Amino acid sequence: MELRTVEELMALLHACRGAWDASDRSGDPVDLHDHALQTAHLLRRSHPSDKELQLAGLVHDLGHLLQPGDDAGHADRAADAVRPLLGERVARLVQLHVPAKRYLAAEEPGRPLSAQSALTLGLQGGAMTPDEAAAFARDPLAEDAVTLRQADDAGKAVGLDAGVMEDWRPVLEMVAAGRISGA
Repeated sequence: MELRTVEELMALLHACRGAWDASDRSGDPVDLHDHALQTAHLLRRSHPSDKELQLAGLVHDLGHLLQPGDDAGHADRAADAVRPLLGERVARLVQLHVPAKRYLAAEEPGRPLSAQSALTLGLQGGAMTPDEAAAFARDPLAEDAVTLRQADDAGKAVGLDAGVMEDWRPVLEMVAAGRISGA
């Protein structure tokens, strides 16, 4: 699926309400809707001028909705879906949020992960080898991908008020129109 309009993307984001990263709800404690809002909100607070990074946080887990149960491929699926609408940088950040988890697992052994994230880490290749970590660190988007990953890990708090999805429509429209570039 390739998203071509902000309206299509908003419909998909709204469909995340009540959808979970694990079909049996054994995964993270918030649904994909709240997780998207929390991740984007945390990135807005830490990087207020980087709208593309914030939107990567908003859309990074759409692959769970597009292909439930595809934990290993969800980042690629989400990246492919948003690339035509939100551009290459947003898509690459979305794509890199899983390698960033593997990188952090290698660089910070014992770093806390949610139960679901710890479970899927193995399906996604486990902690990176030293050579993989060195290659990842050379990627021009590695630092931003790690920032996204850290917000992803933190954006799983039950009851955190991170606004409403409609708050993001103007940002989506501006990025989709190409009026805003990354930081």
